[in-house]
Amino acid sequence: MTDLAPVVPPSPATDAAPCPDHPLLERIETRATEIGGGLMIRRALPNRRRRTVGAWCFLDHAGPLDYPPGAGLRVGPHPHIGLQTFTWMIEGDVVHRDSLGNEQLITPGQVNLMTAGRGISHSEDSAPGPGGRLHAAQLWIALPEAHRHGPPAFRNYPRLPLIERGGFAVRVLAGSALSESSPVEVYSPLMAADLSAVGAARLEMPLIAAFEHAALVLGGTATVEGESLSPGTLLYLGTRRERLAVACERAARVLIVGGAPFGEEVLLWWNFVARRVEEMEEATRAWNSGERFGEVRGSPSPRLLAPDVSGLRLRGSRPR
Repeated sequence: MTDLAPVVPPSPATDAAPCPDHPLLERIETRATEIGGGLMIRRALPNRRRRTVGAWCFLDHAGPLDYPPGAGLRVGPHPHIGLQTFTWMIEGDVVHRDSLGNEQLITPGQVNLMTAGRGISHSEDSAPGPGGRLHAAQLWIALPEAHRHGPPAFRNYPRLPLIERGGFAVRVLAGSALSESSPVEVYSPLMAADLSAVGAARLEMPLIAAFEHAALVLGGTATVEGESLSPGTLLYLGTRRERLAVACERAARVLIVGGAPFGEEVLLWWNFVARRVEEMEEATRAWNSGERFGEVRGSPSPRLLAPDVSGLRLRGSRPR
């Protein structure tokens, strides 16, 4: 998803606190920002204190919200480089269209994974109809050097492993959890799991100790390692955890993400993940002149113009 927040200088992943070699319980408040269609969402990553969790470099929580006829998500054609976009749909229907010619309706319980590689463009629009509801999480995965200049690709994953444990329904979105593995193809060691409960639930979830992890409540109230959480707070958990205690007294939903600390410095700006500002300048020029990124056909939303990155200086204290 593309935000409409004021343009700020590219943010390097290394300007935040280094990944610790021990567990933490670090509460980080999300920030509100606007995406296409005038929808307000909560942005958990990047933030001033943590730019990444493993290779996860971006995390938006949209909704749950209801919208009237003619409204909803309206993100016109826009470009990406150097990342994978990862959309987890909880409620609602969104149409993805991209410059490879794909048109895919994503529905609840599915993941859309788009690999930008050297360059792709796409749009995201709520499905037409008499209004609707939207609840989703969209994440970005920074591609490692060996893959970030590769060919673009797209795939929809309609079926993901589901485990019932301790009153939670655990959907394995990426990587592995509770001895089950997601089919979603990623290029870094990472994991993501959605834990949902309709009533009281309690789970001791095994983790990979070499990963750093974070938790974000998407609905209701839950406790993670004894910390009470509701939507709007990211709990960064550090590394060296072998188990994670998650509990709730009534209906709740918790997103757990993790991964091996990303060993490459990355820059984030607008819709680009790169290593040098010059790469972003070149991508901006190419997109605004109609080169390199192809054409997205069929979107009812207008094509977005890339802001001018020329002359911006890195100021590490400011988030994306």
